[in-house]
Amino acid sequence: MKFDTKPLVSAMAKFDTKPFVSAMASIMVMRTIKNELIPPEFLNFFQSGLDHLSRRFLAEFTVVIEEFQGLARNQVFEAAEIYLGTKAATVSAERVKVSKSEDHKKLSFNIDRNEEVNDAFEGVSVKWKLICIQVDSSRIRHYDNDSSAVAEIRSYELTFHKKHKNKIFNSYLPYVLEVAQQIKNGNMAIKIHSNEYGYWSRDEKFNHPMSFDTLAIDEKLQREIVNDLDKFVRAREFYRRTGKAWKRGYLLYGPPGTGKSSLIAAMANYLHYDIYDLDLTVVGDNKSLRQLILGMSNRSILVIEDIDCTIKLQNREEDEEASSNGHDKVTLSGLLNATDGLWSCCAEEHIIIFTTNHKEKLDPALLRPGRMDKQILLSYCSFSAFKQLAMNYLCVNEHELFEKIEQLLGQVKVTPAEIGEVLTKDVDATECLQDLINFLHTKKMIKEEIMDEGNVKEE
Repeated sequence: MKFDTKPLVSAMAKFDTKPFVSAMASIMVMRTIKNELIPPEFLNFFQSGLDHLSRRFLAEFTVVIEEFQGLARNQVFEAAEIYLGTKAATVSAERVKVSKSEDHKKLSFNIDRNEEVNDAFEGVSVKWKLICIQVDSSRIRHYDNDSSAVAEIRSYELTFHKKHKNKIFNSYLPYVLEVAQQIKNGNMAIKIHSNEYGYWSRDEKFNHPMSFDTLAIDEKLQREIVNDLDKFVRAREFYRRTGKAWKRGYLLYGPPGTGKSSLIAAMANYLHYDIYDLDLTVVGDNKSLRQLILGMSNRSILVIEDIDCTIKLQNREEDEEASSNGHDKVTLSGLLNATDGLWSCCAEEHIIIFTTNHKEKLDPALLRPGRMDKQILLSYCSFSAFKQLAMNYLCVNEHELFEKIEQLLGQVKVTPAEIGEVLTKDVDATECLQDLINFLHTKKMIKEEIMDEGNVKEE
């Protein structure tokens, strides 16, 4: 069978081959230029660069962290914002934002929109970028019925090599969350809250300057307290593993003027915990007490001062009698349940501090471990506590009169508050210390006279 080629030849004759020939000629010219004018080394370098960029592009993995998750703010976005703020002031970003709110103690830095920040974690390089998109707010929500307002949708893009995906998800992002929380806790101003009519009605900045560096207590006791606080803060997993609420109870007891309130201030400043000063005399009943404690934030200190005399806490038999008579009031059982019962597990990192001048007056149920885990006696002034007072008031850590003062402190009982009062009388350190020696001599003479009178009565 023969194939008729006449139609094909006729079609080829009509086909305009000039554009095709022109394109082929251009390709041949470009190839000639490439081979004759561009060095092979440059061509190889250029080609390898393209290959590297291609491989890198294909190997990158990007995580998008949006600012909002529904109506709630994304905690990962907030943590990234805080974490990257520590990098913004040191990295080579061209634009950074700085701010400070009333509740913050320090300046806050943030990267500006579309800026990039490089970071490294355990040998892995990552890149952060803040993406900001402006949209018509009428598509999202209305601001005072003004549909012309412009809203901004923000997100972070975290880019890294995809082979490190597990490390980024399992280690790096939890690390960012942890660091951000530490920064947030350290930068927030401490507040003190008070209760009224069943609510925490007031919160004020806690500006007490006391710290463990200036606290006048025995050196050994101070180290013991700081170590105990450090263990408590690091013990999240321990409390979860043992099934215990993450809280710790302290009883501070001793004579008036021995530094119980100062110790509480030092603990709050050391931990950066808010203080909730609970006045039991204005708490109506057990239900109100429970609501107050549930209203406390995490990482806070509940303080109940003078627990032995603020109100009369009934024992359990009196609790039942009061309930049967319809009397609503705070009871011992209600206090124990609120601070150590099932409701105490509804928050984390709570420290509960009771203070008293008379430990012997407290119900034994209050004193058991789990309610008052650590009992701290703040007694009369020791020589090491005096040296701290001398540094605080007189800015001296050694003096020729110290030896005499040490001898007298071993013979008489005097509180840090009494010594502090004497040291504020004069500007000159020597005069102040001599006044203190005279004060201690007087205390010693009074003590000896009392002892002599007692001996006479016995005879």
